[in-house]
Amino acid sequence: MAIARTPRGTWIEEGLRALSAGGPEAVRIEPLAQALRVSKGGFYGYFRNRAALLDEMLDTWERGVAEEVIQRVEAGGGDARARLTRLFTIAGAAEGPVTATATELAIRDWARRDEAVAERLRRVDNRRMDYMRALFRSFCPDEDEVEVRCLLAFSLRIGSHFVAADHGTRSREEVLELTRRRLVG
Repeated sequence: MAIARTPRGTWIEEGLRALSAGGPEAVRIEPLAQALRVSKGGFYGYFRNRAALLDEMLDTWERGVAEEVIQRVEAGGGDARARLTRLFTIAGAAEGPVTATATELAIRDWARRDEAVAERLRRVDNRRMDYMRALFRSFCPDEDEVEVRCLLAFSLRIGSHFVAADHGTRSREEVLELTRRRLVG
């Protein structure tokens, strides 16, 4: 009877969990193997070394937060406003090791210290912004307005996790919904 191998994607997801919890320094082969309850020998069946895992983690993240999100938004059809609303819903519900906010923030922090990661982050951010620009342009003829709406929407995705303010009688979810309507309206 053959022994089932731990799938490659499982190593990548566990690496992303470790990254989210402790930064790139926390992504180590032995602790990952322990967390997965497997021997570290299985790791080398998929990856040459730790650097190869880190690259594949970033590849997986890039696909997951950019191209796969865009595909999901586009698959739902509708006009640009409907697609933007769907985009905000998908981004707001991001969970799991690939699309979680903690992963996003860990990669942004890592990019502050690693130029290669910073370049990749720039590419992902530009892809996301370009997609939103295309959607906003379909109903906003003013390029300044398009850029402002894109930056506000993107900043909201990243920065709202750092805001600890109360919103009076409104919940954070209610204020986010009001903001989404204002951006898409």
